[in-house]
Amino acid sequence: MLTAIATPFTEAGTVDNDGGRRLAAHLLEHGSHGLVVGGTTGECPTLTDGETIELFRAIRKEVGDDILLVCGTGTNDTRHSCELTKMAADAGADASLVVVPYYNKPNPAGIRAHFETVAAAVPDLPMVMYNIPSRVIVNADPQLLGELGQVDNIVAVKQANDAELGPIEGLAILAGNDNTYLRVLEFGGAGVISVASHVVGDQMRAMYDAAQEDNLERAREIDAELTPVYEGLSVTTNPIPLKAALEMLGLAPDRLRLPLVSADPEQRAAVRTALEGIGLSVVAG
Repeated sequence: MLTAIATPFTEAGTVDNDGGRRLAAHLLEHGSHGLVVGGTTGECPTLTDGETIELFRAIRKEVGDDILLVCGTGTNDTRHSCELTKMAADAGADASLVVVPYYNKPNPAGIRAHFETVAAAVPDLPMVMYNIPSRVIVNADPQLLGELGQVDNIVAVKQANDAELGPIEGLAILAGNDNTYLRVLEFGGAGVISVASHVVGDQMRAMYDAAQEDNLERAREIDAELTPVYEGLSVTTNPIPLKAALEMLGLAPDRLRLPLVSADPEQRAAVRTALEGIGLSVVAG
């Protein structure tokens, strides 16, 4: 279970590296096997390369060398993705997370060339591909993902196309959405890159542990209990609800970078209801 860690910001709008370190420590104390820094939940589109790497280094210093840390290095510019992936490797990343290029709308041949080129730029660094057509418009179908899985250092995919979620030979499958985590565990996939684990990490780790013990019935029970949390953290674009939840729990301030804005009162009420519904103590409005 990997958590796609949110990026805390200061009141001035700069990246709060100390806040990132504190949040990382909290997540590891509450079930996460490792973390993804600079992913979608970390507001990667509005982070500079320097901010991403500085935050990554701060978190690495906090958690030590034995914790799995993945760095988001995917962009819609293959050259840029190669450069950022090299920077992440130099900073001590255990793997890169590279999204299907957005906005450019590449065809399958272009998607293939993008991933092959980034993988070749840092051949010793494992890569996790990230397929999320709801954000990037284009989709890498299972056949294409399987072909890319034949590249030596492309080892996994974060699959956020729920309709095509399933085993792919040669790739570890990570759920890209919390509500499909159970499905991945049921077919023997690797796990999840999660948002909800910021607030229910212990329970999500218990799901993983139950599955490893072949107790899928228990994993299903936990998943059913957490469904309202998944829904509450999806009332609007991620990480808007998550930042509201983190503030309510006293874990990080509710600050985002434009063009993302804080949750409105109705959305905050939905988040609060979800948190209180599983017995969490809300300490802020």
